[in-house]
Amino acid sequence: MLKLHDLHFKPFINTKELDAAVQNMVDAISKDLKDEMPVFVGILNGSFMFVSDFVKKYPHPCEVTFIKLASYEGLKSSEDIQRLIGLTQDLTGRTVVILEDIIDSGNTLAEVHRIFKNENVKQLLIATLFYKPEAYKKDFKLHYVGIEIPDKFIVGYGLDYNGLGRDLPEIYQLKTTQHMTNIVLFGPPGAGKGTQANFLKEKYDLVHISTGDVFRYNIKNETALGMLAKSYMDKGQLVPDQVTIDMLNKEVEKNTDAKGFIFDGFPRTDAQAKALDELMDSKDSQINAMIALEVDDEVLVKRLLERGKTSGRPDDADETIIRNRITEYYSKTAILKNYYSDQNKYFGVDGVGSIEEITERLSKVIDKI
Repeated sequence: MLKLHDLHFKPFINTKELDAAVQNMVDAISKDLKDEMPVFVGILNGSFMFVSDFVKKYPHPCEVTFIKLASYEGLKSSEDIQRLIGLTQDLTGRTVVILEDIIDSGNTLAEVHRIFKNENVKQLLIATLFYKPEAYKKDFKLHYVGIEIPDKFIVGYGLDYNGLGRDLPEIYQLKTTQHMTNIVLFGPPGAGKGTQANFLKEKYDLVHISTGDVFRYNIKNETALGMLAKSYMDKGQLVPDQVTIDMLNKEVEKNTDAKGFIFDGFPRTDAQAKALDELMDSKDSQINAMIALEVDDEVLVKRLLERGKTSGRPDDADETIIRNRITEYYSKTAILKNYYSDQNKYFGVDGVGSIEEITERLSKVIDKI
């Protein structure tokens, strides 16, 4: 993740993909123009990296020049295009290839066509590394396109946000959700995870998503996903990760204005953690932390046996079952601890003390992230 000024950007297109796109454009243009010596015209400032890499790869003699146009203010493409630096050479009878970094609305392209209207060129070809088809409002033909992208603001590889980001060798995309706090909350049986989740969701205005509750809701209401999950459960089979992810996605979609989520009971495996990362990335967000309540085994056993006197749950009344549940928890959590530790996102919190004391410890972690 990258922060420029007041906004956050996420990785979008890496250097290998950029290099391949530039090479494909070089191959297509050199094949069409053969031995003809073109004049490549870069549009400053954004195209300087693209033009540099392009002409270094171009296999035939060529000429290179630049014009500078201004059309952006912050994140918006302005209708007012200013020609800041113009052409100084005679292009009569020459093939001119415009090398643009990005074409979105087409306003800059319209000015380019106006500039070259009286230059008496042999032909004017338009080549753009990035193209936003959803944003394009003009009828000018685009002869060569490197990569089609969605209508989202990007920086890097010559493109900037208010002066920053041009020097980045890869492309980053604007995160449309800028301020979400998403937590994976873990704790062994008896750690008080449910109690703490209720306090945290109120304190930070987060949405608590308990996988168990989500499954029960979908099965009880006989949703398509609920019936699909039940079909596996009735056969004694594990519900596929994708079914669970689809259920969680529905819950996230119900709360598009949420300030963040507490995920409780999911993920349980590396594959599930990666799937959750992909889900949050699709929402322009991410998991900020895995927070695990840490409690000594003997304390847990004592708590659960005490709870079993009133809960009516048979698995809270048998010490052997309780210890097996605790062992199973640690065997599953160890894998996830490594997964999130590798991302510097794992936080262990002492789960012994009063409810208020534990809430305060959890809050200190959340406040930091």
